[in-house]
Amino acid sequence: MEANDHVLAAVNQAYDIPDVSGKTIPKPIKSAGVIGCGTMGSGIAMCFGEASIPVRIYETDGAVLEKGLSRITKTCAGAVKRGRITEAGMGTCLGLISGTDDIADLKDADIVIEAVFEDLELKKQVFGALDKVCKPEAILATNTSTLDINDIAAATARPDKVIGTHFFSPAHVMRLMENVRGRVTSAETIATVMALSKRLGKVGVLVGVCDGFVGNRMYHRYTHQAGLLLEEGALPEQVDRVIRDFGFKMGPFAVGDLAGLDVGWRIRQERAKLNPADGPTSPIADRLCEQGRFGQKTGAGWYKYEEGSRAPISDPVVEAIILGLSEERGITRRDIGDEEILERCLNALIDEGKKILEEGIALRPGDIDVIWVFGYGFPPDRGGPMYYADQAGLL
Repeated sequence: MEANDHVLAAVNQAYDIPDVSGKTIPKPIKSAGVIGCGTMGSGIAMCFGEASIPVRIYETDGAVLEKGLSRITKTCAGAVKRGRITEAGMGTCLGLISGTDDIADLKDADIVIEAVFEDLELKKQVFGALDKVCKPEAILATNTSTLDINDIAAATARPDKVIGTHFFSPAHVMRLMENVRGRVTSAETIATVMALSKRLGKVGVLVGVCDGFVGNRMYHRYTHQAGLLLEEGALPEQVDRVIRDFGFKMGPFAVGDLAGLDVGWRIRQERAKLNPADGPTSPIADRLCEQGRFGQKTGAGWYKYEEGSRAPISDPVVEAIILGLSEERGITRRDIGDEEILERCLNALIDEGKKILEEGIALRPGDIDVIWVFGYGFPPDRGGPMYYADQAGLL
């Protein structure tokens, strides 16, 4: 089967869940709630508005709520200008999105999706509060990208109705929805959220619980390997170029600057608290963050950016940080060829994918491929990391 055909077949197969599909009727979702009106929360709300589902955003900070609602209006206007939606579509979408600073206003929602910072205690507090105000049959979902769904579910009296709905940024554009089943998530909850994925225009893939689930668990290994390459002799622009030449639209360091380095920094800090035995990772990104270099939004990250431009420019400051770390660690830097860079980055992905399959976190190799094609930009004409590995004889 050709790579693109494999991807299409894998998308269809992702909805075939042995203990759910054909046996469970999804519940209708007539209204939704979103917790948090930051970039992710407002993007998720737009997904519901564009799917003609009324959605209310809860935010404790009035200024943040106002800014988020304004962002939604501006984003919709941009979509009209680009021809992605019509003026009438914009009016319908905005008319279905509202905000509130009273969590009790979410009492009638059929599903509420939490989109606050990656802080386990904060998320547990949110779910405890939602459990008290939401109707008993409501699904409570978390947009966490790494944290244990079971710990979050334990903060409620309805763990069977708790599930992960990991949207990718920007949520209203990216098509992947990595849905995470907890230990006791019910078949009805799973069926409902998988059906909702389609209704929102997303590609839904069901995965199990582990640190980072499927996508980010593999991404952590991929970026960790990229960081080791920097310590040993490469520079960000070389690694990014090699990955682009393979077919990704962006390399790992440019992606980091686009997403915001502070997001990963927060996740690493939380993971260090939860799993101190994991030990330290390459601290280069942390050192950039300590200097306020969070990527495009601050004009500097792995690269520097001229005002109003997204074009990355190599920065001697970053090179100095990298060279300094190599020296601190007693590493003699060497010339690293493009072939070695590609092989090490891809093998990190493939090896972690194998472990995920062995552990049963993903149902099938094709699910991993769908996640990487639609969530992380793996070139579809190469079929995804597991298909690529199979074709190359690496499995």
